[in-house]
Amino acid sequence: MSASILLIDDSPGECELFRQALTRTGYTGRLDIVEGGRAAMTYLNDHLRQDEPGVILLDLKLRGERGVDVLKQLKQEARVAHIPVVILTSSDDTTDVRACYQAGANGYVVKPGKFDDLVTLSLHIWKFWLEHNCIQRTAASC
Repeated sequence: MSASILLIDDSPGECELFRQALTRTGYTGRLDIVEGGRAAMTYLNDHLRQDEPGVILLDLKLRGERGVDVLKQLKQEARVAHIPVVILTSSDDTTDVRACYQAGANGYVVKPGKFDDLVTLSLHIWKFWLEHNCIQRTAASC
């Protein structure tokens, strides 16, 4: 079972750019995309234990809800709290950064303005979080 990436983002254009950037890196794993907190919880409930994601990438600016609130919900749900959540956003506001780490974020990454930089960033994200990082669910994941 290879780990996948769950992207929580409500912008189809941003999601497609990330998908293209990730593909350009040579990533052949699964990238699943959901639009918000409720959809994320439904997705996670459906995928627990069989093929849960190795990392969740969460946009901070979601329509109708705050990404930090979605983060808090993810980290308070015992069944999914072990899954690393990395904020992937356009905001470089120090207040947002602080609030996300206080809410349990495992990382905070500002989206770059150039596609080539997004390719590099997506490579670093999947290599670190899916290949190098030991996740808590099993010792075999190291």
